[in-house]
Amino acid sequence: MAAITPNVAKGRVNELARRINANDPANSVFVLVALVSSTPLATFKDYDTLAQIIADGGTDEAAHTGYARIVLDNTDGITVTVDDSGDLQFVDFPDQAFEDVDGDDDDITHLVVGYDPDSTGGDDTSIVPVNVSDFAISPNGGDINVVVDSDGAFVAGE
Repeated sequence: MAAITPNVAKGRVNELARRINANDPANSVFVLVALVSSTPLATFKDYDTLAQIIADGGTDEAAHTGYARIVLDNTDGITVTVDDSGDLQFVDFPDQAFEDVDGDDDDITHLVVGYDPDSTGGDDTSIVPVNVSDFAISPNGGDINVVVDSDGAFVAGE
């Protein structure tokens, strides 16, 4: 599956994961958002907010019956691991699922992981996209599983 890190988030994911785990700022989260889009993946690298992604002329957030954004906070098992011998840092979170998503809209095409500094007071203009992946799914009323790579959701190197 192809994925990009938008320019605004390069080098920041580990810091943001640590902030979520420290609950600093309070109510900071990662949010997983499914998209229905005809926009090429590479286009998303220049968008600085989730609102800009959704405002793209070829893109909408999924509107399937049963669909809801997934929110990960400091209690959801986000980990940051430093590998000094390999000079890497890994950010990981458990596999997730969009539950009971009907096939009453177009196929899902992309998945956005965004950082929301205040899940209780902000809106899509404050959510920073940290990863956008191809995510071709045809919902059929069942769960849509988001399986995180065994190396972690994000890897930062030298």
